[in-house]
Parts: sequence; C-alpha cells; structure tokens
Amino acid sequence: MPSHTQQPKKILVLGPSWVGDMVLAQSLLKTLKQKNPDCQIDVAAPAWTLPLLARMPEVSEAIALPFKHGQLAFWERVKFGRELRQHAYHQAIILTNSYKSAILPFFANIPQRTSFLGEMRYGLINDIRKLDKKTLPRTVDRFVSLGLEIGSALPKEISNPNLVADKKNATATLKKLSLNKTKNKILGLCPGAEYGEAKRWPSEYYAEVANAALKKGWDVWLFGSEKDIPVTEAINQLTQHQCIDLGGKTKLGEAIDLMSLCDTVISNDSGLMHVAAALNKKLIAIYGSSDPHHTPPMSTKAIVEYLSLSCSPCFKRECPLGHLDCLKKI
Repeated sequence: MPSHTQQPKKILVLGPSWVGDMVLAQSLLKTLKQKNPDCQIDVAAPAWTLPLLARMPEVSEAIALPFKHGQLAFWERVKFGRELRQHAYHQAIILTNSYKSAILPFFANIPQRTSFLGEMRYGLINDIRKLDKKTLPRTVDRFVSLGLEIGSALPKEISNPNLVADKKNATATLKKLSLNKTKNKILGLCPGAEYGEAKRWPSEYYAEVANAALKKGWDVWLFGSEKDIPVTEAINQLTQHQCIDLGGKTKLGEAIDLMSLCDTVISNDSGLMHVAAALNKKLIAIYGSSDPHHTPPMSTKAIVEYLSLSCSPCFKRECPLGHLDCLKKI
C-alpha cells in the first residue's frame, strides 16, 4: 500500500488589495488545486476581502491582515509573520509587488517565497520570477504563472474565477432591505468605479438602459459602495425612482449574493464587473481609460464594449483631454 505519511503541501497566498484583482487571483488558486488537489491554500489579504474568499471553495483559511492600506508597519509585519510560523507553510506566493508585502512571509520562515522581483526584494523573495509583459499581458496570466514551476508555459486554458454565492444570505439580505424578489427578470447595473470618473460610463446612459429594461417589465437593481451613492441616486432619479437603489446599502458579501440573482449585469471596469463575470452572469463590460486586454472579464458570457480610441487607454482617473470620448461615444 502507498504511504500516506507525507503532509499535503501548505501554501500561503498573499492577496491583492483590489476587489477585481482578488477575483482574478482565484484562477491561480484553481491552477494550484489542479496541479496538487490535496494542497492546502490559505490566503492572507486585507480584511474587506474575506467575503470574497469565503465564496472561493479553494481557500482553506482566510487570514485578515491588520495593516492599513499603504502603511509600511515594518515591526507589525515582522510580528505577524512570526505568529504564522506555527502553520509551517511550504511556499508563499506573493501577488503584489511592494517591498512591504514580502516582509511577512520572510519572517514566517516560509522556505519557498515566490513572486516577481517587484520593489528590489532580493532575499525577501527567493523564488524570483521574471515578469515578461509580452508573454504575460494580463493580470490573470501573471498570477497563474506564479503557481507554475519556473520556465513552465501557461496552460492553454486558464480556469475562470467562479464564485459560489450564498443563497441563504441573498434571501436574508432581501428581507433586511424589505425587498421582495419578483418573477421579473433582473438587470443589475454597476455604475461606479473606485478608480475615478474616467472609468465611469455616464449616469444618463445608464438611466436610458434602465428605462428601456423597466419598459420591458424587468426589475433594475443599482449596485455600488457608499462612494457611488451620488451616481446611483442620479440614475434612479432619471427613472422616476423605479429602480432598486442598493448604493451604499450592502456589504461586499451581500452585493455578491444579490448579484447572483440577476439575469444580466452591465458594469464599468470595476471590482463588481469581475464579480459578475465570476458569477457567470450575462455581462456587458464597459471600458474607458483602462485596457480590456490587461484586465478583461474572465467569462465566456461577457461582451466587452471598448472603442480603442487613439487616446485610450490612458489609465488616468480623469480624462486628461476633458472630453471623455472613450465612454461618451459608447
């Protein structure tokens, strides 16, 4: 009989700080599981990402990092790293390029620390991968490549992220918001974008789409964070308040579970766009200042709207030319 004494490989993934990137990181987790089905994958990431990680079956344990965004907190990272030594991880995969993100796995005594070099991290990273942007054009390609042996080619087909929604939580959230789910089809609109207005399709265009859907007997739900409240309110006003405005009313986990009830989603290039793709929804993804070749929605059901103007992608928060044609002409 074969020996079962060998411990399954324990991997710690240091996750990114953006919703969209964290969704894309699931493709890496799936790749690791395909290579080694028995491996244990823990993910350390900012606390707000935990609802996302809870909906990824590949994650054994989600570890909330207590550091503020952008904060070096050197000694706190050293202390936290030392506390993680008891887990006896075999490998750390660091998905961010900052110096500070590599401190923790080093002090956790993790023998193999895999990442791109990033901010001069010699020593902190001992399994340094070369970032060739031509062979790894997309964020998801870069993440997945870190889960392969050095020099290995990317798989022909990268597994798409696939979030598992919590149906009970969706029902509880509807009840909490005093909403009844009708038998109507539901159109989800995600008109916000954390990065800035150069990624936001105009609210009057969203309102036009909402009014057309309402006329056809659909329900329209507006998704967004607290920062998006002015945009969701403006759209709802232009529809005579016929939409369900969820702007600022849901936590991330609740938004994911409610979005799982939608039939179609229209979204700017944002974290929620990647969530909709990972829920396998019919999706129209609208790109302005960003590049759909770099961070496309990972879904066969997604349609990308992008004009590829000579001035885009500029990756700016606001249109440097003042016309926002890349979005207004869609």
